[in-house]
Amino acid sequence: MNNILRCEKLSKTYIEGKLRTPVLHEINFTIQAKERVAIIGTSGSGKSTLLHILGGLDKPTEGEVWVNEQPLSTMNDNQLSAMRNQNLGFVYQFHHLLPEFTALENVMMPLLLRKLPVSEAQMQASSVLKAVGLEHRLMHRPSELSGGERQRTAIARALVTKPVCILADEPTGNLDRHNANEIYQLMLELNQNFGTSLLIVTHDSTLAAKMDRVLHIQDGVIQQ
Repeated sequence: MNNILRCEKLSKTYIEGKLRTPVLHEINFTIQAKERVAIIGTSGSGKSTLLHILGGLDKPTEGEVWVNEQPLSTMNDNQLSAMRNQNLGFVYQFHHLLPEFTALENVMMPLLLRKLPVSEAQMQASSVLKAVGLEHRLMHRPSELSGGERQRTAIARALVTKPVCILADEPTGNLDRHNANEIYQLMLELNQNFGTSLLIVTHDSTLAAKMDRVLHIQDGVIQQ
């Protein structure tokens, strides 16, 4: 199988003056193509920091991350941005949709950053919104959508570039149990249909159990 995401001896220490705050300690793991992995940990365990480093949004103090076997440490900011646009999709606890744009326009954004023609971006965004059950909400702005619909739109935006892996940070943290279960089920279905790997960090052990593999993080250390 192909290694989609890999890290070795990943450590992170925040330094402010003489104060050193270690957050991650020599983390090693690999995610394969189409694999679904959950990282579970309490608040402050380091799981969000880990996700940001894996996505090239933060830099480790030590260690290396590879995406599609390309080391992130060799990339400048522009190359990292291009790598994220081409390979990764991000879903957060808060949907981070642009309020002045429709669901369709929000989902088109990553494609427009690739300089795709507007008509092609519109067609691809419409197709993915249909896949997440929002074909009847294309022209609605976030304020006109329910919480679950906003998160479905955010998932569509993450999927529209056909990434090799989606990194999700507490993607159901703002939803009630019913909507949370629906979103998790949707992500699992999309994993099958799109062949995209999933890495989800969460504190919810019930939802994490739906994944292929569960890793536990405590005090910045992965318990395999």
